[in-house]
Amino acid sequence: MSTPAGISPARGLAAIVGFLVCVELASGILQGYYTPIFSDIADHLSINDADVNWFEAAQLIVSALVVPPLARLGDLVGHKSVLLWSTAVTAAGSWVMAFAPSFTTFLIGSALQGAYVVWLPLEVAIVYRRTAGDPRQHLLTRRAAAVLVGALELAVIVGALTSGALVGATSMTTLLALPAIAVTACFVVIWFGIESVPGTSGGRRPGAADLDLRGLGLLISSLGLVMAGLIVIRLEGPGSPIPWLLLVAGVAVMVAFVRAELVTTEPIVDVRLLATGGQWQVQLCAFLFGMSVLGAQIPLSTFARTDPETVGYGLGASAGFVSTLVGMYVIFMAIGAFTLPLTSRLLGERGALVTSALLVALGYGLWLPLHDTTAQALVNMAVVGLGSGALVAALPAVAAAAAPPERTGFATGMTNATKTVGGAIASAVFAIALSATGSLEAAEEGHAPLSGYLTVWGLCAASAFVAALALAMLPRVRVPDVGETTATMAADVDR
Repeated sequence: MSTPAGISPARGLAAIVGFLVCVELASGILQGYYTPIFSDIADHLSINDADVNWFEAAQLIVSALVVPPLARLGDLVGHKSVLLWSTAVTAAGSWVMAFAPSFTTFLIGSALQGAYVVWLPLEVAIVYRRTAGDPRQHLLTRRAAAVLVGALELAVIVGALTSGALVGATSMTTLLALPAIAVTACFVVIWFGIESVPGTSGGRRPGAADLDLRGLGLLISSLGLVMAGLIVIRLEGPGSPIPWLLLVAGVAVMVAFVRAELVTTEPIVDVRLLATGGQWQVQLCAFLFGMSVLGAQIPLSTFARTDPETVGYGLGASAGFVSTLVGMYVIFMAIGAFTLPLTSRLLGERGALVTSALLVALGYGLWLPLHDTTAQALVNMAVVGLGSGALVAALPAVAAAAAPPERTGFATGMTNATKTVGGAIASAVFAIALSATGSLEAAEEGHAPLSGYLTVWGLCAASAFVAALALAMLPRVRVPDVGETTATMAADVDR
């Protein structure tokens, strides 16, 4: 790849990475800030604990849908431009959430906020193009990505601790305005700190041939019908035929999507590649893993905040304890990621991945009998964190190793997309499981039944176990060293 005109390879890279670190600090705040205070948000909006899951479901489905087209647009019109657009949308969603007067308004804001998920892929692309022509391009990109992910993880912990400390000291509007301020400041940083590099469209307006608009439309329609079916189950209950018709329609459209992609020259999703050995196992694992790593955080938060003296279950924990739980979980994820090379040498590459998935299954399985004390919660999430960290770090690299050189970016991006779709669907399913009555005329007390939480943990454990079975069918793979592993950690590791 040639160096863009007027730009020297790797010159001033540290300054650009410094500006991008500010972006990842804002990303980490978004990912860690809300988890400790979800119960307080539910009280603020006068909704049930189960309905909070819809916020995450809406955000995750938007995140899954925006990554492929925005990543492609970044190549066509310039990565800075798309980074600015996505930041503007994220900021708008964050401000809507801060001043939302109702469940519906907050849901819309949460969905808009999901545009942030494309930040890290765009940032890595900016660094990669900035170092074009330098013989150390790959090394510099890996190091920059490691710095960005490190900033992200630190900010997740800071965000969680901050919201937990402030929740009782200020109004909810002020509390929710803080992440909005951080994202708005992030927009200014990108505008003035990141140089513009033209995309590959040569100044012309990208068209359907560039973006595969037909495929994107079918994908959006399929996922939209599936999510609509799950929402109607929540509204009408499983006895109504309407949600099942919507789900069947969603599957039918997905079949049409696959057929369309097979005959498209530049498909938005390369289904042929995803069906090859080494890819389908990883992508299936990412989907199943997303159910727990992305879908289970709100149920864990609301369970921890539930008062056992009032409801008969829960930890009766403060927002501060949930912040501590999030911080410890992130730390153990980092331990799992950094010890992956060691476990790979001891167990073999495939054995290390299978063991990591089994750790996630074990951790959530422990929640079924052990959920009465904060100590039990800490132990359970430590086990989950060890396995999750290794999988988050390894799955993109394994997908890249099983892909042709010209499709490695697509393969690694799809692990993030399939994981996000899994999290979105799981969040909707968990909202149904946590519903006291199966409809929006839920329990007057606003608390989910304990059986709902047991269902959530059981599904997380089962999905992780099936992921381990899929990984056991992988061809022999090579897991990169610790430097490469850190660089491949996805942007949503700590959601």
